[in-house]
Amino acid sequence: MFVPQFTLLYVANPACSVLFYRELFGREPVEESPTFAMFVFESGAKLALWSRATVEPAVTQSAGAMELAFPLPDEASVDSGLAEWQARGLTIIQQPTLMEFGYTGMALDPDGHRLRLYCPAPDSLPSQ
Repeated sequence: MFVPQFTLLYVANPACSVLFYRELFGREPVEESPTFAMFVFESGAKLALWSRATVEPAVTQSAGAMELAFPLPDEASVDSGLAEWQARGLTIIQQPTLMEFGYTGMALDPDGHRLRLYCPAPDSLPSQ
């Protein structure tokens, strides 16, 4: 069975994107070059930022067709997280709202990649 644990985002300027994600995650990338950077998390998940000008094969799509989702413990955390992002200048494309999977809101990173904060609805949580 394949289990994805490595996400790559194609970005216009890896150095600018590293600055953005370094502040967002509060950590340094484990690898950084002019065309590529990678963050590794305690869970084993990895997020890489790759220059869209050097990706092979060439990128033909633009940002916004996928999202990074960040689960939070409660609705107040979603509200405060989005307020913090807005204060930092991120574009908020979805104000906090209740959807079938939970309470959520969304912002864009500098390249237009979607960043979702959400608190899962109690009935959408997996059984233990």
